[in-house]
Amino acid sequence: MKFFSKTPEAFSSRQPAEPAQDEMARPVPAVDPEAPIPSEPDRRLFLPGAAPKTVEETGLSESYLINHLCKVMHAGGTLTPAQIADVVKLPKLVCRQLIKQMTALMLVEAQGLDSADIKSDIRYSLTNLGKTWAMDALVLSQYIGPAPVTLEAFEAQIQSQSIAHEEIHRSELDRALAHLVIPDILKAQLGPAANSGRSMLLYGEPGNGKTSLAEALGQSFRDVVSFPYAILAGNQVIRFHDETLHQTAELPEGQPRGDLRWVPCHRPVVIAGGELMLHMLDLAFEHTARFYEAPMHLKALGGVFVLDDFGRQSEPPQAYLNRWIVPLEKGFDILSLHTGKKFSVPFDQLVVFSSNLMPEEMGDAAALRRIYFKIHVPSPTKEDYFSIFQAACEEVGIIWQPDVMERFFADKYETAGYVTSGAHPGFLLRHILAACRYLDREPELSLELLELAWRNVAASKRRDRT
Repeated sequence: MKFFSKTPEAFSSRQPAEPAQDEMARPVPAVDPEAPIPSEPDRRLFLPGAAPKTVEETGLSESYLINHLCKVMHAGGTLTPAQIADVVKLPKLVCRQLIKQMTALMLVEAQGLDSADIKSDIRYSLTNLGKTWAMDALVLSQYIGPAPVTLEAFEAQIQSQSIAHEEIHRSELDRALAHLVIPDILKAQLGPAANSGRSMLLYGEPGNGKTSLAEALGQSFRDVVSFPYAILAGNQVIRFHDETLHQTAELPEGQPRGDLRWVPCHRPVVIAGGELMLHMLDLAFEHTARFYEAPMHLKALGGVFVLDDFGRQSEPPQAYLNRWIVPLEKGFDILSLHTGKKFSVPFDQLVVFSSNLMPEEMGDAAALRRIYFKIHVPSPTKEDYFSIFQAACEEVGIIWQPDVMERFFADKYETAGYVTSGAHPGFLLRHILAACRYLDREPELSLELLELAWRNVAASKRRDRT
């Protein structure tokens, strides 16, 4: 459970009745549920150009496309031009042009009409020569799917839909953070950081909603951007579009898609945690399939890339900052193919480092200088902590006991010096429920059960953040 979250699953935090004394912990005024919802700003659609009408307009060579179609037909068997077009995402007109050339090269042969209707498509299959051609093409790359776009077209599209085009205003950020309770000063820092499209560090104690804040920032974006299924660089295929990371966007009715090799998507929010290793920031070459997979941070272009739990990766934080010094400073990254060819790609995204470490523990001054915004996410105040706990009790049907909680808070947080965390209330209540099921008794908020549950809490002692 994250502090600040107001979703039922996360044991929601409620607005305290009185503002806290500390400005860093001053809550945002409660949202009036009866207030009218501001109108959603117009979305900008960054769509590719019109679908190609000729082989030349695809940007790919005829020989490459013929090899690609041979692989598609080798895998799919006898196909019509329309069925081939559905796989490679090129217009049927272009596929007919390629089939005509493949027929002249004796790579395919007609197998009759697709149906009894004289207007139906002709079916085609590979000849023995075509099958040999397909096998040779599969040795070079086993990629079968939508035809790639050129690296030049990819760079032009990414630059045209730059995250710098997103302008987040206060009303939009309020809507994106409506399910969170955050201090005014924190929101005042998050807004400019999101508009910068550069990099930020969110640091503070664990369990206080740093990742939730980064996700909420991504949800404040409204534009629709376009990503290719695959890219061709140095005659090598790089698979780009990822259904697990890219959320397809619905276009207005009647809006043409243009080139179907591109997918309209919302600006992505990609989160990598402690499992991220330095080599995962480079192109991943599939030695058997012989094509590449784009790295996670490249798939976050035009959106938000969150490096969560920064400092828990196998390599030290300084190593990641060193890897990104040039991209963060210059706005481009250098990638390498196994052939030795190097090429640059835009580094256009909001990079969010989320960490429980202090900034000075992550790297030297030269590296930290590349992180433009350093934002401390505070632990909940006593009032916020009680609000979270009371809401969590209501969710699980346990009666709130303010006297018990006063004693518990004084004992654990004020006297023992542990740091409050928005994750503690839900964690403690889940342990109380488990204990009461075992003891065959009604769940209640008592010092005895809280003490039993507290033995499982990994709490931190207070430390100075000067």
